[in-house]
Amino acid sequence: MTTRTPLAAMAAGTLLAAASSAWSQAAETPPPAGAPASEWRTVPPENLLVIDTTKGRILVEMIPEIAPGHVERMRLLARAAFFDNLKWHRVIDYFMAQTGDPLGTGDGQSAWPDLKAEFTFRRGPETPFQPTAAPAGALVGFLHALPVQTQPDALMAQTGDGKVHGWGLYCPGVAGMARDDNPDSANSQFFIMRQAYPSLDKRYTVWGVAVAGLDVVRTLNFGTDASGLVAQPDLMTRVRVAADLAEAERPVAQVLDPASPRFRDLVRQAREARGADFSACDVTLPVQVTGGTPSGG
Repeated sequence: MTTRTPLAAMAAGTLLAAASSAWSQAAETPPPAGAPASEWRTVPPENLLVIDTTKGRILVEMIPEIAPGHVERMRLLARAAFFDNLKWHRVIDYFMAQTGDPLGTGDGQSAWPDLKAEFTFRRGPETPFQPTAAPAGALVGFLHALPVQTQPDALMAQTGDGKVHGWGLYCPGVAGMARDDNPDSANSQFFIMRQAYPSLDKRYTVWGVAVAGLDVVRTLNFGTDASGLVAQPDLMTRVRVAADLAEAERPVAQVLDPASPRFRDLVRQAREARGADFSACDVTLPVQVTGGTPSGG
C-alpha cells in the first residue's frame, strides 16, 4: 500500500528542502481587550473535536460546510474510539503532524471505505464567509475559524447553482486528510499543520482547524530524517466529539466572530504589519476555552 501522507505527491526530502521558503509563521495576535460577549462565536459541540494527547489538549473546529463527508468520518471514528492511543507517527518540524494510523507506520487505515475527495466546496450567499482581502479575481477570508480562498461574489450570477468555488488554506493549525496517490483514498489518517504550507491547497481535503492547542501540535515529538517518522511518538490518548462528553467534561470554545468589529481591527493590524506580504495565515483568531478536564496527558 502506498503510504498515506501529504508527502506522497512529492519526495519528502524535496519538501523539507523547500520548507524554508514555503511556510509562513502566523502573526501572534493578542486577544482583543474587553471584546463584548456579542463578538464571540461558540463552536457548536457537534463540530468540536476534542483531542487529548500526551502533550496536552487540541480542540479542532470541524467545518462541515466545506467537507461534509470527511467531517462525518471524523465524528464516526471518534465515536468508535478508533483514535484512542494512536501514535503521532509522522511529524515534520515546520510542516505538519500526522496520526490516525492503527499500525503507526503510515500504511494503515480504518475498516471503513475510503472517502471521495472534497478538495473544494461551493460557496453561496448563505455561506458565513467574511472576506479579509480581495486579490485580483479572488476573495480571501474566513469561514467560521477557517481561512479560505474563494471566487468573487460577482461570479455567482453566472453559475447554474448560484454558487462559486472555495477551498481551505493550509495555514498553521489547519487540519487535513492524508491520502495516497489516488485523490479518493483518504480514510482515517489526518494531519494538523505546524506551519503554513500553501502547496497543499486544493490537493488534500481540509476538514477543520485547531482553535486551541496549536502550541501542543508544535511540541509533539518530531522525526529527524526526511521521512518524518518519529522514533518515540506521542499519542492521542482520547478523541471525542464534544457533544458526546458529559457536561462536566465538555470544553466550550468561543472564537472571536469574523463578522465582528474586533475581528476587522485584527485584520487591519495584521495588514499594516505585513504590508504586501499579508495573507489570511497572518490572522490568529482569539479563543476562550472554558470547562472540560483533559484525560490523560
